[in-house]
Amino acid sequence: MTSSLKGHSKDLGDNFIIRRVLPAMEKRSVGPFVFFDHFGPVPVVTGEELVVRAHPHIGLATITFLYDGVITHRDSLKVEMDIRPHETNWMVAGSGIVHSERSKFDAKYEVMEGIQTWIALPKDKEEMDPSFEHFSELEIPVLKKDGLVFRLLGGNFLGLHSPATVHSPLFYADIEMKPEADTVNWVLSDKEEAGLYISRGSIESNGESYAVGSMVLFENGTTVSFKAKQNSRLMLLGGEPLTEKRYLYWNFVSTSQDVIERAKERWAKDEFPKVPNETDRIPLPN
Repeated sequence: MTSSLKGHSKDLGDNFIIRRVLPAMEKRSVGPFVFFDHFGPVPVVTGEELVVRAHPHIGLATITFLYDGVITHRDSLKVEMDIRPHETNWMVAGSGIVHSERSKFDAKYEVMEGIQTWIALPKDKEEMDPSFEHFSELEIPVLKKDGLVFRLLGGNFLGLHSPATVHSPLFYADIEMKPEADTVNWVLSDKEEAGLYISRGSIESNGESYAVGSMVLFENGTTVSFKAKQNSRLMLLGGEPLTEKRYLYWNFVSTSQDVIERAKERWAKDEFPKVPNETDRIPLPN
């Protein structure tokens, strides 16, 4: 029987509910991915459905991918960027970055829905300079077969190479699949593990059925095998597992608890860089 994780609901405030899959008690990470949130779908009425005030990160890279809606990203590097469906924002926190995320009204979209993941940086790169990359739909490599659309958002997989700068061996992809598509069988190397998350629809994998909110897990060197039972939207993530333990506190990730404590102190004392045009910030949690 294939193992799997089930996301749990979490209220980010103002009744904005997300489904969090990683970290989980059963499994803290998949490859270098230590965090996985599925937000929405929520109706867009005012454009203020998502308001995440300025907050800090260290030791990780965040990746945002949208199915529907528009989100404005602002950060302490003075980047201001709207992200739209089939686009990605890659933000490397490194030694420290501050950003905000706010939904935006656009008559094209009745709902907002997307995925945000965090990748733990390798130990020797946890203190690297922060950076930001945005990729449009046209910049993302795509593989199309009958009933299957595979978009590689990061890393290398199936002979595709993403333009996103990554700092460890990984792969991250958006998949659209119809029930008439052939069963997928993708063999992982002995160093790779993977997770397959169901955002929409349902699939069958190794004789088991999985619906929205489930992440099917595939161990090192096994085969990622699945078939859509209905029109489905999936996220594939994985790569080489982390070799050191990661401490997670709020938005901070590090191999060192001391570094986490210092980041908490920096934020409490307002020592992180500022985000232009943002006057409000999220306080350090108790």
